[in-house]
Amino acid sequence: MGSRQLAALLPDPSAARPAYRRLAGAISELILDGRIALHVKLPAERELAAALGVSRATATAVYDLLREGGYAHSRQGSGTWTALPESRTPRGVTRLLGSRDTAIDLARAAPGLPHQALADALARISPQLAEHVHTPGYHPYGLPELRAIIAERFTRRGLATVPEQILVTSGAQHALTLVLGLLCRPGDRAMTENPSYPNALEAMRRARLRTVTVPVTDGGWDTGIMEAALRQALPRLAYLIPDFHNPTGRLMPGPQRARVLRAAQRTGTWLVVDETLADLALDVPRPAPFASHATPGAAAQVITTGSMSKTHWAGLRIGWLRAPARLVTELAGQRVATDMGGSVLDQLLALELLDRAGELLPLRLEELRGQRAALAAALSERLPEWTWQLPPGGLSLWVDLGRPLSAALADRALDYGVRVEGGACFAADPGVFEHRLRIPYTTPADILREAVHRMAAALADGLTPASTTRRTHWIA
Repeated sequence: MGSRQLAALLPDPSAARPAYRRLAGAISELILDGRIALHVKLPAERELAAALGVSRATATAVYDLLREGGYAHSRQGSGTWTALPESRTPRGVTRLLGSRDTAIDLARAAPGLPHQALADALARISPQLAEHVHTPGYHPYGLPELRAIIAERFTRRGLATVPEQILVTSGAQHALTLVLGLLCRPGDRAMTENPSYPNALEAMRRARLRTVTVPVTDGGWDTGIMEAALRQALPRLAYLIPDFHNPTGRLMPGPQRARVLRAAQRTGTWLVVDETLADLALDVPRPAPFASHATPGAAAQVITTGSMSKTHWAGLRIGWLRAPARLVTELAGQRVATDMGGSVLDQLLALELLDRAGELLPLRLEELRGQRAALAAALSERLPEWTWQLPPGGLSLWVDLGRPLSAALADRALDYGVRVEGGACFAADPGVFEHRLRIPYTTPADILREAVHRMAAALADGLTPASTTRRTHWIA
């Protein structure tokens, strides 16, 4: 990692004394959060001191503290390298674990699956599972029947697709990781929205990609900025969430999609389009696939990912990608080195649930509309100074607090029994979105009302700067 790159992630050394403790604490947090990868070389002390405008003695003290805490180790003659202390767990793991307390969880935008729907589906797939147990059970492309139904769903939405263009994965995140591993090399540029899905941003950091960011505001995307970023940076890949964007909830209009597709075709950029939320259209028709707006040439550069995590249940771990058939074959080879194929049981269950989507999905959408209304009403009543735009779909509100206090509020809210993540967790660039909260409406209305009541109480109690070392981050 370069000294300038590290300096951009760190706080102003003059903002607190002693500076070396503040800087060492910030670096350790960045390591835990994945923004500084493990086992990478840190800048030499002299370079760090020059980049931060501090003395060499301060830089030496920073590295001494990191080594004492287990966040770094030195090799004779080869410098200082990042490490993970034995007592700590990366936040990429902890943010997905269930909470160990009774806090209301507003950090993970992931609905549960009704018990009866699961029980009925398990009963119906039992005969099919009995047939599969007499086979080896390896399906690196995914079960043929599941690939076929996913392809047919794309075709119904306006994008002609055959099963050979589908790879079944262990969730959309797995699909993205496979794509990054095959198509990108360390140092490649990747264009991403800002804000964006934190786990996707972390996957790009771990792939050692250099991100080029384009804003998503309350007004949506600025196509001119996106075209300029593609033209000037020539990124190898661009990761987009055009359907009920996570976390802003924005929906990209069709004409903008066509312009982005043409711009990416001109620069030879692969577009990875995350359509995980596309089925969760609450106030508008379900959008057509992004690639359906492309010419044949441009469509060949689009990789579409999807998942059942947001529409059904994240515990199912079923996702997919749609891409040119040849690329699907190459990606299947890539995945064999990691898991050789997904669970047959999960895929049979996914097949059954997708086959009944016409029955189950409308119930899910109606439930989400009611919960969204309850959350909006509670916020308007208890926290009228906060503002937001009601999203036409998706799972959460992107709330503007009016002041940069989201990290402090998230920290204090834990004392009141609410887990929520500040907007900075969704930032592709450091130091932004401190005035934002993402609040999912994936829990029952009465729980949402109670959560807002507790957050209002936490805010009324007064806030001090958040202690980022005290709490664990939970995002999905």
